[in-house]
Amino acid sequence: MSGGLAFVFGLPLVVALGFFALAAYERRTGVATGPGFFQRNGLVIGLYLVIAVGFWAFFIILLPQLAMVEMSFRPKLPPSQMGGPKDVYTLENYRYFLFGSTTSTAEWNWLHIKAFLLTIGVSIAITALNFAICYPLAFHMAQSSTAARLRVLLLLLILPYWVNEILRAFAFRVLLSSGGIINQMLMGLGVTSEPVDFLGADVGLYMGLSYAYLLMMIFPLYNAIESLDKNQIEAARDLGAPWWHIHAFIVMPHSKPGIASGCTLVFMLCAGALAAPLVLGGPRTLWFTPIVYDRFYQAFNWPQGAAYAFILLITCIVFVLLVLKAFRLSLGEITR
Repeated sequence: MSGGLAFVFGLPLVVALGFFALAAYERRTGVATGPGFFQRNGLVIGLYLVIAVGFWAFFIILLPQLAMVEMSFRPKLPPSQMGGPKDVYTLENYRYFLFGSTTSTAEWNWLHIKAFLLTIGVSIAITALNFAICYPLAFHMAQSSTAARLRVLLLLLILPYWVNEILRAFAFRVLLSSGGIINQMLMGLGVTSEPVDFLGADVGLYMGLSYAYLLMMIFPLYNAIESLDKNQIEAARDLGAPWWHIHAFIVMPHSKPGIASGCTLVFMLCAGALAAPLVLGGPRTLWFTPIVYDRFYQAFNWPQGAAYAFILLITCIVFVLLVLKAFRLSLGEITR
């Protein structure tokens, strides 16, 4: 246990000291020029920023994640045996994800593996769908709409999100249920003779996830497209460029930071969604995040739940890195 505490508290300290040493080296060698951080902000404001950001980064972000990683390599033990001779680092939690057993490797754990692959695949598909929906609207808001119309569009986009996410999920369930409005309309118009099982086919889940994170896609796109000089678009039109050429070679290359930011946000939120899969998922749907939840609060196996959560975290990080590589961007460029 002492080794785990040293890892959880020592690693952030080492990283922070490394950044301070790098900053001091750059100041000494002349790589960093101009006034320093405390010279620009003053001693009081500088100390406040360092303490506030350091507290946020360490206690809210780093500490929980490092504790989860450290826990994922430990066995499930009763409290009386924690820190004892049986409390050693092990890979049995990750073995369970792959094989459904902490000892045997005879069969693959297809139930959890398929749920994981389904979650990642659907999250990628929903990210692509949200981009297709939001890009035209973001372009219109940034380049074509008047100030009055822009205010109306922003209000229409934001107002629905004043309602709690769980209530919105239940609203979709009511809308798409067998006796819901959509099925009643379809049967009333004679399109179908019996109710369509939208929830069983996961249509409700995909609609709910797409709708839940539209703003996470549209605002980064809007911010990126809004900074594009309209004269470039007008010049391309004057030269006879078709609309798809303007978007493919002028707008989208300029908007790459916004596209990458929106895609990573939507993917990570979809992959980590819990409320929508529980409310809108069909009887045959097995989303990965409810499995992680069950490991913690149904099986009461926190090390195994930590391992599952860490697998999902690593996958999300890999997705972000792949997006950055595909768009040839740095992490700093998508956070502007």
